[in-house]
Amino acid sequence: MKQRALGQDLRTSALGLGCMGMSDFYGPADDAQSTATIHRALDLGITFLDTSDAYGPFTNERLVGKAVAGRRDEVVIATKFGIERLPDGTRLGSNGRPDYLRKACDASLERLGVDHIDLYYQHRVDPDVPIEETWGALKELVEAGKVLHLGVSEAAPATVRRAHAVHPISAGQYEYSLFTRDIESELLRTLRELGIGLVPYSPLGRGFLTGAAGDLTAGDVRHTHPRWQGENFAANQALAGKIGEIAAGIGATPAQVALAWVLAQGDDVVPIPGTRRVDRLEENAAALEVTLGAAEFAALESLAAQVSGGRYNAQQMGTVNI
Repeated sequence: MKQRALGQDLRTSALGLGCMGMSDFYGPADDAQSTATIHRALDLGITFLDTSDAYGPFTNERLVGKAVAGRRDEVVIATKFGIERLPDGTRLGSNGRPDYLRKACDASLERLGVDHIDLYYQHRVDPDVPIEETWGALKELVEAGKVLHLGVSEAAPATVRRAHAVHPISAGQYEYSLFTRDIESELLRTLRELGIGLVPYSPLGRGFLTGAAGDLTAGDVRHTHPRWQGENFAANQALAGKIGEIAAGIGATPAQVALAWVLAQGDDVVPIPGTRRVDRLEENAAALEVTLGAAEFAALESLAAQVSGGRYNAQQMGTVNI
């Protein structure tokens, strides 16, 4: 497996594995299937695993921890704090208070069954707590050896700069795909100016770019997203079909083309497509061998400009770019 460097000498496999959907948001969980997928990822050399205390909540960290038990030295574990939830799933909002994050870190360490977290993200910025206070406490966690690297997720460029001034940031996790390119202006420039790697989540457009967007279960959270509703859904399905035609022309799948496009955006980019299935994992891994030519890039650029609907609803958009 190829390796890539994020910021602050953090090296990971060139492709990671997003574990959220194994436990939450995307339909019923199947821990046995998900564990098999994680094990297969490690066997393939995909050793960058992404989780959060908010996924489940709490259950995804336990799943990941059990799956990598005995293979800890092989993996880079990334988890997050900052989206506060109760055990029953109730959302309490963003929380960046130092006392909260210290307890959250200890709880994550226990659930994961590890003595340190390789990459610890602030999942969402708390607008009511100065970022310097949050990052001062995170710096203390690094100094205590509980965390090796720090990351931000969906933080605005100015916030990234303020946090980075307190303690260097290794990675920024943002939604980024052919269907979501908001970061390509000021945010991406800021990350690169500061030497911060990019970890795109949902690089497959939350499933649209796999060609399987019509397979959602009734409780899937994507039903609440504008892109998956009404005329937007039909228009985006048509775009995905055209991406499928491009993929067929080079002997690849739509997912592989979508991932190859993201991977081609720079050697400091490590996407984390999520899946709970071994066959999808293997398909995604093969994207590292897909090369897009000038004609494919031009066609994809044209299609990407035609996406219909926002990535989140209005309430969810209120938690990003803070």
